[in-house]
Amino acid sequence: MMDLLWTTGDTWMLVTVGVLLSLSGFFALSETALVRMTRTRAQSLVDDRKRGAHALVRLIEAPEKFLNPLLLLILICQLVSATLVGILAERLFHTAGLIVSTAFEVVIIFVFFEAMPKNYAVQYADRSAVIAAPVVEAILKFWPIRWISYLLLTIARVLLKPFGVSDGGQKVTESEILAMANVAVSDKAIEKTERDFIHSVIEFGDTIAREIMVPRIDMQAIDGELSVREAYDHCLAVGRTRLPVLGEGVDDVTGLVSLRLLARLVAEGKGDERVGENAGLIYAVPETKKVSLLLKQFQHLRSHLFVVVDEYGGTAGIITLEDVIEELVGDIDDEVDIEREDKTRRSAEDEPTLDEDEGDPVGPFLVSGRLNIDDADDDFKINLPKGGWDTVGGLVMDLAAGVPEVGDRVESEHYRFLVVAMDGRRIEEVEISLRVDEDDE
Repeated sequence: MMDLLWTTGDTWMLVTVGVLLSLSGFFALSETALVRMTRTRAQSLVDDRKRGAHALVRLIEAPEKFLNPLLLLILICQLVSATLVGILAERLFHTAGLIVSTAFEVVIIFVFFEAMPKNYAVQYADRSAVIAAPVVEAILKFWPIRWISYLLLTIARVLLKPFGVSDGGQKVTESEILAMANVAVSDKAIEKTERDFIHSVIEFGDTIAREIMVPRIDMQAIDGELSVREAYDHCLAVGRTRLPVLGEGVDDVTGLVSLRLLARLVAEGKGDERVGENAGLIYAVPETKKVSLLLKQFQHLRSHLFVVVDEYGGTAGIITLEDVIEELVGDIDDEVDIEREDKTRRSAEDEPTLDEDEGDPVGPFLVSGRLNIDDADDDFKINLPKGGWDTVGGLVMDLAAGVPEVGDRVESEHYRFLVVAMDGRRIEEVEISLRVDEDDE
């Protein structure tokens, strides 16, 4: 039977329970909001000048410093409040007090001061985080909390060390950035072109000169023994504004001339002089040089064309500033570019279809042997084997274990390759189709 005698102590006990449960709810909201917050999102809130965002960034940089104290504070608030409710219920309801206090703890504490704050933090993460961050940062500066936080952090590190957990925190990987860009496109937060540019920037850091250079077999050059006038006419004929100058052969690149320089020399009456005597400096770079570093070198040396050399010092090809920029923003055609055959064109006879079971492209695709493997994957949504080759032609030669002939077929694990055209020992065109095993037919 309920004891109706209510004392001042009971009032203060009930007020204390209310304060503790309110703090518990706030700490629960703070824990969820801060744990779900990422560094990039916190920094974007700073850029948007949200109040409390700077404190949020400081907390997110070391989440282990706020997580343990928050969990401890939540536990203390809920345990003390539950104990006080139990004492109050036992006084008022006697033997039924246990049932009343248990029901109160399960329904009131869990629903209103645990589940509701955390669900609110999930739905309104940014708002909750910027509200909670300054308060949590201020609490952590209180010396007992700071001391307890340090003690708990030390204990946690010791206990987690055998499991290989480091203090470095979670690192954002390239694949996560690419995935975030894809999600942003799906959510219509950014445009597809912006997503593609993000992909290009990420891939740009891993690209080397060999992958985007003009190979030596395709490079246009000028014999240094030609006259300036002949060199000028040759530049006009091939549609190039800059060309390397050769000495004794393609492995002896002695200089660089531009169409503007040649035109000036002709205008000055020097058209009959040897072009090799008037060529400017040309710089050499190794074929393994990262394109990101190469761009800085272009800027520093104020040059637009480098010769690319292999490990033996021979000419592997040439690379221009335009080649590097196109790796970031896509193909750029100017008024002097020569129309080239589309290196990613499809077969006119057989338009590619999709596999009914997996949605994979079946082909066939008719592509240039010079097409870069990564470009082929991007253009046709396929996944060609990777290795010590950069082009489709290199892949086919590796699979054929030699130089194939027109009509030869080779196979990888998932694809078939038909050699359609050759230029000497060079693979010009390849037809790619999805491999279908007889057991699957």
